[in-house]
Amino acid sequence: MPASLPTSLLLNGREFTYAAIRQYPAQLAVPVNGYEAKVLDLVRQWLNGTQEFGLTTSGSTGAPQPIALRRRQLEASAARTGDFFDLGPGDRALVCLNCEYIGGMMMLVRGLERNMHLTIVEPQANPFALVAADAEFDFAAFVPLQLKAVLAAGLAPRLNAMKAILVGGAPADTSLQQELQPLRVPVYLTYGMTETCSHVALRRLNGPEASSSFRVFSGIAAGQDERGCLTLRGDVTDDQLIITNDQVNLLDAHTFEWLGRADFVINSGGVKVPAEKVELVLDVALAELGASRRCFVAGQPDERLGQAVTAFIEGPALSPDLEAQLQTLLTTRLGRYEWPRQLRYVPEFHTTATGKLDRAGTLRQLKEFTGSANL
Repeated sequence: MPASLPTSLLLNGREFTYAAIRQYPAQLAVPVNGYEAKVLDLVRQWLNGTQEFGLTTSGSTGAPQPIALRRRQLEASAARTGDFFDLGPGDRALVCLNCEYIGGMMMLVRGLERNMHLTIVEPQANPFALVAADAEFDFAAFVPLQLKAVLAAGLAPRLNAMKAILVGGAPADTSLQQELQPLRVPVYLTYGMTETCSHVALRRLNGPEASSSFRVFSGIAAGQDERGCLTLRGDVTDDQLIITNDQVNLLDAHTFEWLGRADFVINSGGVKVPAEKVELVLDVALAELGASRRCFVAGQPDERLGQAVTAFIEGPALSPDLEAQLQTLLTTRLGRYEWPRQLRYVPEFHTTATGKLDRAGTLRQLKEFTGSANL
C-alpha cells in the first residue's frame, strides 16, 4: 500500500496543516514564537511557489553576507539528496538545524519536495528531548555538537532506525568519528555552503564504506584554481562558477580530499603554517590522551616570529602531566615551525548561529581566557 502523503507538519510538538500555512498568518489560530513564525513563513513561501529566497551566509569565516537563491537551485539540490538516499513519500524527517540558514532550510525543502513527514524542533543540543519518546525517523541532519549530545544520551538505537544521517556545519573531530563506528546507520559528513544550496559532496564516516575523501554529486563540475582551491559549477550554483577558499587534493573529477582553508595560514618566522593541519594533529593527540575537547589553532603577534602558532583549547586547564605528554606528541608529529608555542585555555568557544566554531569571536574575547601554558 502506498504511503499516505502528509497534509501537515509538526513544529515544536504542534500540528500545522499545509492548508492553513498557505494562508499564514491569516488562518493561524494559535500564537507562535519568533522561530516558529520564521519557519511557517518559509514553508508558506515554498508552498505558494516563491521563486527567490533571501538567506544569510553562516559567518564562520567572516561577516555574514546576504545571498539570494533561486527556487530551481534549491529544487536541484533537494533532488540530488533525495535520489542519493532514496527519500520518498511517507518517509519521516527530523529537522533540528536552524531553518534561517541553508542547512535547516534545505531539510524543509527536501521534505516538501519529497512529500516527507516533517517534525521540526528549535535547534538545541539534544533535539530528541523535544520530540515524543516513540517518534521514529528515517532521515536527519545534525551539527557535530548535536550528534555528540544524542550519543551521550544513549540514543544510538533511535539513530540506527534511520536510513541515513547527515552531519555538517563544522568538522567531525576524532572523538566523534570514533563514537560513530558502532552505529549501523550510515553517517555522512557533508561539504557545501550557502552558495551551493547546502552540500554538493559527501564523505562516509562509519562502516565498511568509510572514507577520507569526499565524493561530489554527479552533474556538479569540480575543479581547482591556481591556489589549489576547489571550484564548483552546476545547477545548484545556477551554473555560476563558485571559487572556494578550501584547498583540496583533487583525486579525480568527482573525488577530493579536503586539506584546509587557504585563509587559515599562519606566517611564523617566514614559514607558512596551515592552521588546520596543526588542528588535526592537536585533535588526535588530545583524543589519544583521553582529553578530547574542542580546539583550534591561530597566529598570535610575536616580536621574533611575526606570528606565533598558538593552540586554543576549550575547558579547564590540563594537568601538568597531560600538558607534558601533549607537548611530546605535538613536537614529534609536527615540523619545527608548526609546533604551537603557547597553549591557551578558553572556558567556552564562541559559535555562530549555525553551531560552527567562531574563531574570530573567540579570539576577540582573549581577556576571558582562564590561563595559558608555554609549550
